[in-house]
Amino acid sequence: MPRCPAKPSAAEISGIAALLLALLLSLFSPTLALLPLALFLLACFAAPFIIGYGFFLPVISRGSPASKQIALTFDDGPWPASTPILLDLLARHNLQATFFVVGRQAEKHPELVAAILAQGHTIGNHSLRHDSLLMLRRAKTLHEDIHATQEILKKSGVTPCVFRPPAGITNPRLKQVLALEKLLAVNYSCRAMDGGNRNIAKLAEKILARLRPGDIIMLHDLPPQQETLLPLWQKELDRLFAVLQANDQVVSLENIIHHPVMTRE
Repeated sequence: MPRCPAKPSAAEISGIAALLLALLLSLFSPTLALLPLALFLLACFAAPFIIGYGFFLPVISRGSPASKQIALTFDDGPWPASTPILLDLLARHNLQATFFVVGRQAEKHPELVAAILAQGHTIGNHSLRHDSLLMLRRAKTLHEDIHATQEILKKSGVTPCVFRPPAGITNPRLKQVLALEKLLAVNYSCRAMDGGNRNIAKLAEKILARLRPGDIIMLHDLPPQQETLLPLWQKELDRLFAVLQANDQVVSLENIIHHPVMTRE
């Protein structure tokens, strides 16, 4: 069967509109014609940093607000000092989560990936090294990074169907790369601004104050930089999970986004 053409992105549509408007305005004023082009360039610069907005490609960052259900996700693991704690707390509160793992960490700790899967959680692709400048790399580098992570996770018997870019930032090249790897971009709509577990004070309070129906919560599977803060981090998560369990809000990410999170090999 012939493939359906990809739906134009907001960037493609707005780019064409800016060009047509510039051509029209050039009939009256060449200087004025530069305005829509300048606004388009500004949008291209700013849009990737708006986590919930898919300017260059489709990005899911939340579910339907009509439902009170929410999803739990954890980025940047797995780590021996944090992942077992998370798994224990999730099991204690009977909650399901998705772990967006870093390829190199998954390669170092396949036993933690196996533990995540054994408890019924799901796995997503979060890049190979969590390179903060990944979206500034050329398309070939971007593809190699994401593909390598897919291959690492296949060794654990799963193929992720979702990708979360480092820091949630996208770029124009990501759309084609994800299409090649059959991945959907999934970001988040609720976070504690914890700086990668550098600021865990009142973590539970911050999440609960911001939580809205349909949210995808993003937390970190990272040990706090100060080892002495590990008990506090655990206490904050225990408090958060207890409220979420009592409210019967948490469902799988798959149920929130209506798309598979991973497949088993």
